[in-house]
Order: sequence, then structure tokens, then C-alpha cells
Amino acid sequence: MRKVGFVIHPGYSPITLAISTVFEIANLQAGAPVYDVAMLSEDGGPVRTSVGFEIMTTRFAGDQLDLLVVGGSMEDATSGVVEFVRRSPSFARRIAAPCVGALVLAEAGLLDGRRATTHWMYARAMAEKYPRIRVEEDRIFIADGPVWTSAGMSAGIDLALALVEEDLGLDAARQVARKMVVYHRRSGGQSQFSTLLELEPKSDRIQAVMTFARRNLSSRLSVEDLADVAHLSPRQFSRAFQTETGQSPAKAVENLRLEAARTMMEDSNHSIDVVARQTGFADRDRMRRAFLRAFGQPPQVIRRAARGADAGELVEA
Repeated sequence: MRKVGFVIHPGYSPITLAISTVFEIANLQAGAPVYDVAMLSEDGGPVRTSVGFEIMTTRFAGDQLDLLVVGGSMEDATSGVVEFVRRSPSFARRIAAPCVGALVLAEAGLLDGRRATTHWMYARAMAEKYPRIRVEEDRIFIADGPVWTSAGMSAGIDLALALVEEDLGLDAARQVARKMVVYHRRSGGQSQFSTLLELEPKSDRIQAVMTFARRNLSSRLSVEDLADVAHLSPRQFSRAFQTETGQSPAKAVENLRLEAARTMMEDSNHSIDVVARQTGFADRDRMRRAFLRAFGQPPQVIRRAARGADAGELVEA
């Protein structure tokens, strides 16, 4: 049985507890207790969360663990917590820190000389305060040796599913994801940002257009096509779209295509020509120019970087 310990300290963000559900479902899926999960704290007993309710915990003891999860908190970790985390490589085979839990690992020195990520709002500050860490702020999760870090919120579930995949295999991780009603884990190389979230159209009419565009990226998607979906004239539609999103329809469609193409480049073995056709760029040259404008790199380089990072994660972990 794999023992998993969650480090709980005052101000603990309950979102990290969602990770424990991955291990719970893995146990149910296996029909046996594959993971033994415990909540740990400096003094033991009830610990107040950022929402206000309390979590019952067991006092730090330094027992051997397969995995130690250091979650995020709205308050700074005490010196006792940092010291416990600093010593954790001596009793924990792997250490994981979703979201701002990475800041505790950074303070404990466990990320020095390693690649790491965290919530995008805190990544730049972490890089400045801890210059020995190779912070990659636009990653879902990273495994560097036995130390795993992830972006914020739901990215912790992607990290936990990757851990289950490492332990129990791909099929087991897929079954856990299905029972949790989530997509199978995103690859670590995926971006923390979403084009649809950045655009944030205000009206149902423009939202419907964006949903239509995302589902039909291989189609032409001219202004006239999109205006028909919105039941507006092309001129009215272009004006309304620009007002609500701050972008022209053509620019927004290109950004959706870029996001889809980048994901396909990172997560599939499709050729560049196939990716270009399926995401509506028509040909590889047009997609290459769009990648250079948006990312400063051609598609091949982004694919190699993602594959190289993920391969390194599997080898090192």
C-alpha cells in the first residue's frame, strides 16, 4: 500500500483536498486500498482552512511515505512546517506541491536547481525571490526527479492523475478520470491559459458564436459565417464582437486555432499538415507564420520542447 501524506497548515486552501479524491477513486477502482491517505500537521488536531472549517490531522512524525503533498495556503507556512518539508526527502519517495504549495518547497530549498511551476499569478514572484529555481510559469505541471509541482486550482487533479498513471498505469488513470467526470489528465506541457476565458464575451449571442467557432475550426469561419450564427449583419456582428471581446472576429478565430493546434502538437502524433488542416489553417506555412507571431517559435520547436519535457518527467520521476 502506498502511503500519502497531505501537509495541512492554517489557511489551507480546500481546493487541494480535491486531489485526495483521485486516490480515493483509485482505491475504489482497484477494489483494494492501494493508497493510504493521511492529513498531517505540525501540532496535530483540527486545523482551520481558508474557508473557515477545520480539518482533523495527525501530528508530523516523519513516517515513511510514498508521496507527500504540500498544498497551498492563504497564510505563510510556519518554520516548523518548512523544516518538516525540508527533511521530507529522507522519508518521502516523492513530493508534490500543487498551486502555491510550491512556495513552501521553494522556501525549504527543495526546488533549487530544479524546474518547477505554480499558479501563474505567483510564478514571476517565485522566480524573482528564488533565482535558483527554473520557473516555467506556463505549464500545467512539472516533474523534476522526485519533486512534482503544478499550476493552480484544477491543475492539481492533472498532477494527481499523472501520479496514478505512474503508479498503476494509463488505463487505471483513465478510469479514475472518467469516474471523476473530468477529461483524462492534460499533459504537463499544456498552457495555463485559455483563449475563451481571455475573450470573455458578455452576451449569450457572442458566446454562442465562440462556441460554434471552437467546434468548427476546420471550417472557413468567415465574418459572414459567424454573423449568421449571431443572427446579425456582418457589420453589426463585427462591431458587437469587437466591443465585447476587444478583438476582431478574425483575430479571435486565429487565437482559437492556435490554442487547438498547440494542444494537438503537444498531445498527439499527428503530422504538422494534419494539424494545420484540422485546426483550419489550411496549410503548414500559414500555421507556421501564426505560431511565430504568437509564440515566437515554429510548431516543430514547440512539439520538441513539450515531448522532451514530458519524456524527461517520466524518466526522472
